[in-house]
Amino acid sequence: MRHERDVGPVRAAHQFDQAALTDYLADRLPDFRGPLTVSQFRGGHSNPTYLLHMPGRSLVLRKKPGGRLLPSAHAIDREAVVMRALRDAGLPVPDIHLYCEDAGVIGTPFFVMDFVRGRVFRDPALPELEPRERGQIYDAMNTALAQLHRIDPAAAGLSDFGRAGNYFARQLDRWARQYEASSTGEIPAMARLLEWLQAHAPPDEPAAVVHGDYRLENMIFHEHEPEVLAVIDWELSTLGHPLADLANNCMPYYFTAPGLGGLVDNDDIATGIPAVDDYLASYCHRVGRPPIENWTFFVAFGLFRLAAISQGVYRRGMLGNASSERAQEFGQLARNLANQAWAMVEGS
Repeated sequence: MRHERDVGPVRAAHQFDQAALTDYLADRLPDFRGPLTVSQFRGGHSNPTYLLHMPGRSLVLRKKPGGRLLPSAHAIDREAVVMRALRDAGLPVPDIHLYCEDAGVIGTPFFVMDFVRGRVFRDPALPELEPRERGQIYDAMNTALAQLHRIDPAAAGLSDFGRAGNYFARQLDRWARQYEASSTGEIPAMARLLEWLQAHAPPDEPAAVVHGDYRLENMIFHEHEPEVLAVIDWELSTLGHPLADLANNCMPYYFTAPGLGGLVDNDDIATGIPAVDDYLASYCHRVGRPPIENWTFFVAFGLFRLAAISQGVYRRGMLGNASSERAQEFGQLARNLANQAWAMVEGS
């Protein structure tokens, strides 16, 4: 899954009965051999993810967090369904070995999948790479997104993975409700932004499988080549408008945040990272669609959604069940994203 250097001790809020897990796996994995050592991945802000190390083998466990949760969030069962289907369709996704819906085993439902060894890039500016390598990594990321959106949901067995039609109306309603449920104080720009987005939503188009959080950090690359070995963290996936996925992928071009990085002042010639217009053109060529109209809407929607997600992370941090140790920083990020999105709308 992610690189071993990204793991540390299991945090107090995410402890579970490791002996119970050992017994469960021993009964269900034919080649299981103990002893089992459990550590926790540091990245991510939602479903806690753990490295399971056994003699000669490592696996990854991803579980629903404990405690009070927002409605419809942390859909660990949907992650398992879509990952299995997309792997069969040829997308680079870790192989899932089992899914457990019984919360009595370790406290919440979970699944166990392959550990994919490779590189995880957390800073979209890729400071550790040379300009030529940066361009190759972005091209590989673009290619994998286009491959995902070219998959026929019906052929992949995912025709009922999401509701048909009114994608943006439903998404705006969902994220508005999630934001309200996790609100800790008024953000005036969120209300203005929601009203504008509802009035300017584009018409539906044939639904694609959308990742929902498609970004550089949610990919594992080959140790030495610009090759995507795995796309991970499918919690927010559904059937929907592919340009919502593309806009989320392009968020670093539009904002920079501490600890998250950004490409707001990117010089594509100097850095090797493509300019956003070139990145969009490459995607459109790969999926066979014309140039994108109303791109401001998709970016503003992405910022609105990210603000709602950030507010949820902040709220879970206050409740003590957030996956990330940095959850408390996300309250101000939610406000900044909403303000930036509204300023973009006014400027357009």
